[in-house]
Amino acid sequence: MLTKKILIADKLHSKFKEEAEKLGFKVDDRPAISREETLKIIQNYEGIAIRTKFRIDKELIDAGMNLKFIARAGAGMDNIDIEYTTQKGIQCINAPEGNRTAVAEHAIGMLLSLMNNIRKADIEVRNGIWDREGNRGLELQGKTVGIIGYGFMGMSFAKTLKSFGVNVIAYDKYKSGFSDEYAHEVSMEQIVKHSDILSLHIPLKRETRQLVDDEYLLHFKKPIFFLNTARGEIVNTGAVLRAIESGKILGAGLDVLETEKFPALTEQLWYNKLKNEGRVILSPHIAGWTVESYRKISEVLAEKLKTLSL
Repeated sequence: MLTKKILIADKLHSKFKEEAEKLGFKVDDRPAISREETLKIIQNYEGIAIRTKFRIDKELIDAGMNLKFIARAGAGMDNIDIEYTTQKGIQCINAPEGNRTAVAEHAIGMLLSLMNNIRKADIEVRNGIWDREGNRGLELQGKTVGIIGYGFMGMSFAKTLKSFGVNVIAYDKYKSGFSDEYAHEVSMEQIVKHSDILSLHIPLKRETRQLVDDEYLLHFKKPIFFLNTARGEIVNTGAVLRAIESGKILGAGLDVLETEKFPALTEQLWYNKLKNEGRVILSPHIAGWTVESYRKISEVLAEKLKTLSL
């Protein structure tokens, strides 16, 4: 293999650089580099590795006239203009295998906390309230869990659920024939009819943006617990809050939001209502971000460098 240069433009585990260099790549590890600085030097590289620092758009792709591949250290590819990279013949790789366990465990943690009122009970005890009856929980065993999207994340969530004695059903618009020992493939009609819990594991695409809105939630036949560890822009937060108020949603675990980070989050009309809603558990987009996944993502990504046609 001829020596190819990779620019690491984000904070990646050192394992990626180590393994890439073993494969013969020259790696410049510059996690603090800005988008503006990247635009000035990207023409010198055949590859760029990124997490979420900035978007790989048409401007940056055109500046990278020698780019052959983009390595996304994570699962989603929504910060890369995939349509344009395809036109330009630039290969894209990602590493959903690296953080699927982390996402599944985080989703389970949120679900169990919601069903057993753990956050509410903890706050009350710290404030001198001992209310057993008001914090009576629900058992997960015997419930039907509906999964939307049965890729690496959806399957890992289903696998993690196996020991809880639940019925797992899954719908995936982009694939079929995927029933296995962890989940049974069903139609969307069956998801809305039978689900006690709904968990999203789909990518952000044009057709999935704002997918979960008032109309979408209206179709569910039973009150549900709702989990989103995928992408915030898939869900209309206002619709979720209205569904909680009406009793359609019993509780929501949201690791991602349609607007993230401060101060932008505080500027949203729904933010005050969201932060004061006791039936919602929030986390700052960390479901796939564990000590272990940080390393595994880089290992998977480096291994995929072997599959590139360079």
